Amino acid sequence: MRFLHNSLGLSSLCSHFLSFLCTSTSKPYQVIHHPALPPSYPLAVRNPYLSAWMPSNRVQQLPYADSQFWAGQELGWAVIVRVEGQAYSLMGVSDLNSSDILPAEVRRAEFTATHSLFDLKAGGIAIRLDFFSPVSPSNYLRQSLPFSYLTVTVTECWGEEVQIYSDIDGRWTGRGNEIMHEFEEYDGLVFHELSVQDAVTYAEEDDMALWGKAILASRPNDFSTVSASAGHQKTVRNRFAEVGALSGPVASVTFAVGYERKEAINYLGDAYTGYYRARYPTTHEALSFFLDDYGEALSESVDFDNEMTSFSTAAAGQKYADILALSTRQAYGGIDLTIPGDSLDTDNVLAFIKELSSDGNANTIDVIMPAFPVYWVLDPNWIRLLLEPLMQYLAADRWTLPYAIHDIGSHYPNATGHDDQKAEPMPIEESGNLLILALAYVQATGDRHWATEYLHIFQKYADYLVENGIDIANQLSSNDAAGPLPNETNLAIKAAIGIKAFGVLSDLDEYSNIADDHGELFFNQGLGTDDAHKMSNDFFSSVRGEYGVPLDHRQDWAKSDWNMWLAATFDPATRDEFIDDLWAFMTNGKHTWPFSDRYVASSAYGNEPGIPILCRARPTVGGHFALLALKGPASFQAFSSNVSQSDQTLRSKGVEL
Repeated sequence: MRFLHNSLGLSSLCSHFLSFLCTSTSKPYQVIHHPALPPSYPLAVRNPYLSAWMPSNRVQQLPYADSQFWAGQELGWAVIVRVEGQAYSLMGVSDLNSSDILPAEVRRAEFTATHSLFDLKAGGIAIRLDFFSPVSPSNYLRQSLPFSYLTVTVTECWGEEVQIYSDIDGRWTGRGNEIMHEFEEYDGLVFHELSVQDAVTYAEEDDMALWGKAILASRPNDFSTVSASAGHQKTVRNRFAEVGALSGPVASVTFAVGYERKEAINYLGDAYTGYYRARYPTTHEALSFFLDDYGEALSESVDFDNEMTSFSTAAAGQKYADILALSTRQAYGGIDLTIPGDSLDTDNVLAFIKELSSDGNANTIDVIMPAFPVYWVLDPNWIRLLLEPLMQYLAADRWTLPYAIHDIGSHYPNATGHDDQKAEPMPIEESGNLLILALAYVQATGDRHWATEYLHIFQKYADYLVENGIDIANQLSSNDAAGPLPNETNLAIKAAIGIKAFGVLSDLDEYSNIADDHGELFFNQGLGTDDAHKMSNDFFSSVRGEYGVPLDHRQDWAKSDWNMWLAATFDPATRDEFIDDLWAFMTNGKHTWPFSDRYVASSAYGNEPGIPILCRARPTVGGHFALLALKGPASFQAFSSNVSQSDQTLRSKGVEL
């Protein structure tokens, strides 16, 4: 069935009888944002192609508002409730003025590390929308599922009959027309699938995948009866508003929304698929497990959110806790966790990360590096999972230059290497990063076998740093938008640390000694900076702009991950200045992108401070965890490693989790 701007409807009838009466008010209600006002609320954020957000300036008018893909495209996603025969929009009905549907009143918006919650009043009832994207990195099954939850809960009512409806439209596929629709039902599970007709595998359009399927699913529970329909958006919604039912049987007040790609990644010419397919190879099996897993995933998320708040507040205060809560889903929302599509071999797990908002490279080393504090804190095995696609390629001798490669593919999801040797050149940056990351992984996990396997590759890059790490040629560092510079102190220090990292990895004292000599040269003999710590505290306070410290003297913009890495090295007073500035940028109400890690920090060059530049939704916000990383690796392992009973069964069968 082919149609234009499909609307998929799932409704759920559920009556709740509680011991209090809902009251109404005629005054407009100013939405409360807790714990702070973010630029955008994550709704369904799981991987580069399932990334739906609600700009904060739309929350006051949430009943009318469309959600957005991370790159800014509009996504049709509506939620409607019918109370005693009157329909109210909770979200996403832009044409309310031409329908019989009334807008609900938005009262409160909240975000945690894993949830975004909106409280509304509709008629005589109060309702909560809970958008829940699990973050469970040690549970590979749960983390790899390309779905997110929406739970609609009646929190206050007095015996009213309540019916709940949700729909998505064809824009979730990356196209607004030429859309194919399928409807399936298995043992009570029902789901709609939307896809682009004749899409080319691995094809993108404006960063949206075209070759997969957008999915809306649900299932009955003990408190609901349901119905479903597909058709023109306005027709389906009006039918629900008028009669409160759709055509055909369906599901409940917890919905699953997702975007599934059987061929997830093209890795060196082989199709890699989601890790979850080792256990649940079909869509209906995966969706069924996802909905079955809701209770355990929710329980884990509550513990996770509470511990995140507790740890981050203790580390650097409430503002720091707010920053990490908003960063968490985004830090994992640029990653696919995969296995080979042909063998479904769970001994060959690879993680692929997209360089969002810039050129879309796959597994860019200088994206993994700034982001790695979040992996260090939650599960350091992800450092290896992200490096392994690069290491397998390098071990095959397909990259012949003497320094480390920049990435494993020019544009995601094509991780096909650079046999032409034309990856973006960052010789010192990437060679140093790779060695530092390798040592971080080994120190966090004790897995020296992995490092030994690739020691000859690491030595090649350590030798390059030894030969080229002092009088450094004109070249790029990680923030390539700033342009190249000769003799960057930052790169010289990174080279010295990279050499030292290899010395520790290999137990070859000569490398450690060379690194120590470089450090002596830079910090004592050459620059006279033996009091570097005090100098840094004083200097960075002196160059602080309205929203923090610009990256260097050539521009007025700051990098949030770099600032938090720096903050972790400072005394509390200077550290708190950096946190205050990033929190002020995050909450200033001047912008509505998913958390941007690059923004105007100073008015020194005539630009308005507090405005983001280019970067949206990048996983580099994992660098915001740098202060928490001081607590040591796997600080959250107790929660992130919780596994469901199904996963325990899978492990007993020899499947790595």
